[in-house]
Amino acid sequence: MQHFAIDRLVDCQLGPVDETVRVVNPAYRKLEREIKGKAAKLSRMLARFGAIALPGAMEASHVAAYEAEKGQLKEEIDLLQDDLAKQKAQRKEAPKQVRMADLPEEERFVPLAPTRKLFLDTIKMIAYRAETSLAGILRKTTLRTEETRALLREIFSAETDLLPDETTGTLTVRLHHLANHSSDEAARHLAEELNETGTIYPGTNLGLIYKLVTD
Repeated sequence: MQHFAIDRLVDCQLGPVDETVRVVNPAYRKLEREIKGKAAKLSRMLARFGAIALPGAMEASHVAAYEAEKGQLKEEIDLLQDDLAKQKAQRKEAPKQVRMADLPEEERFVPLAPTRKLFLDTIKMIAYRAETSLAGILRKTTLRTEETRALLREIFSAETDLLPDETTGTLTVRLHHLANHSSDEAARHLAEELNETGTIYPGTNLGLIYKLVTD
């Protein structure tokens, strides 16, 4: 419920609501998602800014084009940095958790009926054990336990391309960039470890291949 609301995926039989339960604030979660996206974009823009070099030929037209490109990119970077600073300030003011009773009506949910809870608990336990195994792989990159869990949640919710190829017998899971370079490197290490397992996607003959968009 705290991170992925798995309980909401199945069942239409509902139980009573404890309105004193504290849950993740939707406004905080939205800000967190937007900040991570903009931080990743800013990182790419800064890398691009640093890669723009003055051409060897010092002709006036070349220098003017160089200055125009640098200037335009600098403006975009400044605007993005201002947006990030404002949203980080908003996130600081927003409570990370709120009571169920304080949620907007459209954000509220109710628990599953007890007769279905055992089934969902089994799914959650399987998912938790799988996440624990993945966290063990990530810890090889010297991340602390709490950092690996947070990074896995970021990976699970990141944009991903699914590219099946019947000709090669593969299903490529291509992960988009994360919030920063170190997260990308940790995700790349995880992908390499998973690729070595030679896993076949269930119900198909397609071998799973994990990679980042630039690999």
